[in-house]
Amino acid sequence: MSTFWIRAIQLILSLSFLVVIHELGHFTFAKIFKVRVEKFYMFFNPYFSLLRLKKVNGKWRIRFFAPNVEPSMVEKKDENGQTVTDRKGNPVYRPMTQDELNQLPEDDWRRYPENTEWGIGWLPLGGYCSISGMVDETTASGELASEPQPWEYRSRPAWQRLPIIIGGVLVNFIAALVIFSAVMYHWGEEYLTLDSAKYGFEYAEVMHNEGLQDGDFILTINGEVPETPADIIQMTLIDGKRELTVLKANGDTATLVLSEDFDQKVLQTGTGHIMQYRIPFIINEIMDGSPASQAGLQQGDRIIAVGDTATLYYKDVTATLPRYACDSVSLTYLREADTLTCRAFLGDEAKLGVAVETPLTLLPTKKVTYTFFEAIPAGISKGWNTLVSYVKQFKLVFTKQGAKSVGGFGAIGSMFPPVWDWYSFWYMTAFLSIILAFMNIIPIPALDGGYVLFILVEILTGKKPSDRFLEIVNSIGFYLLLALVLYANFNDIIKQFF
Repeated sequence: MSTFWIRAIQLILSLSFLVVIHELGHFTFAKIFKVRVEKFYMFFNPYFSLLRLKKVNGKWRIRFFAPNVEPSMVEKKDENGQTVTDRKGNPVYRPMTQDELNQLPEDDWRRYPENTEWGIGWLPLGGYCSISGMVDETTASGELASEPQPWEYRSRPAWQRLPIIIGGVLVNFIAALVIFSAVMYHWGEEYLTLDSAKYGFEYAEVMHNEGLQDGDFILTINGEVPETPADIIQMTLIDGKRELTVLKANGDTATLVLSEDFDQKVLQTGTGHIMQYRIPFIINEIMDGSPASQAGLQQGDRIIAVGDTATLYYKDVTATLPRYACDSVSLTYLREADTLTCRAFLGDEAKLGVAVETPLTLLPTKKVTYTFFEAIPAGISKGWNTLVSYVKQFKLVFTKQGAKSVGGFGAIGSMFPPVWDWYSFWYMTAFLSIILAFMNIIPIPALDGGYVLFILVEILTGKKPSDRFLEIVNSIGFYLLLALVLYANFNDIIKQFF
């Protein structure tokens, strides 16, 4: 299976899980306050559903590839039998009376509006929980009954509506803490520290421009000692710390001050990578029929020269090979205690067709294990620190380079590993759950935070916004969010092909 599909499957599974538990948060609080939930869907289902099921006449009924069921609402008529309309000419609806419901066939799903319809839609852009009497992306104000009904969301006081809205965000945040704790307990933590870099570090061009050279070692940042490369990124890009104490490759110690716009320069690179562990080029796996295979190279061989150029490290090899595209080249390598040579013919991509050892397999790692009761506070701490870090990063979105770096599904998918790994899958799922919780609580109409904002205004002022007003602002918010999603995914396409 290709790397693309492995990452795509991980992304779809992760987001599907997070959307379902998010909507379950809304669902649970709605049920607590005895508000009807008309539909609960993973993915959206315009016109038809891949699967839908509902308890009908005491039995579960399942339909596949079925058209959507009309709500148990009918147009309201006046005393002359004419359809009542609002001031814009739209029909006003009312719930079907019990007599009208009883006249429907026994297997008609509309007879049981108190039961939730569950389903899977065909448009994989999230999911929804359709709460009765709530104006959202699935229900316009004109589709509601003319008068609030006892089982509806809008008939509930603000103190009940607030937890129904916050429920999704709350569940996502709690789920992240639970997943982080479970990951800590099952796998513990294993990571590379700065002290692991026995071959030193290689820096991106943006770091070279700031005065750092390959082989330099960052000792402190504004007097604080970082433990990992992630700490260096956090302290310089997110926290805005600029003064570095550096141990130079020649043994001298120097002080460097990063540019004030260092974060913008890094964002402009489009990668965010500023440093990596320096490692030798040691072959881990060889593709059948590849130039390396034909040259007689084996697993464990370490390439130390390409042609007449010494290549002590991985970066040296990958930088030198392109000189010999569509040509043959002499390779010098170490096999155990022997120094050997071979000749390889490279194609137009100038690649050997091998997978190499990674820093995690070549360098010493720090391993931390947790008991069950130790994993819980460790997971909570990890979740909280992740949220704080992400909130700090969010300010970069509103800068020129930050806006250009916004990514869509492609960028999110690339965060998953190219091979299936349960540790990475659950760790990324917890991370995305934190992001989903934070993004949803932002006070933008159509997001949970938008509803929270209006409820808080209602609590403070005593005035409840009209259903029509909520419909208008939610529509505006929805189209703004849709534009943002399109922009983010357009950025992915630009980065991929240009």
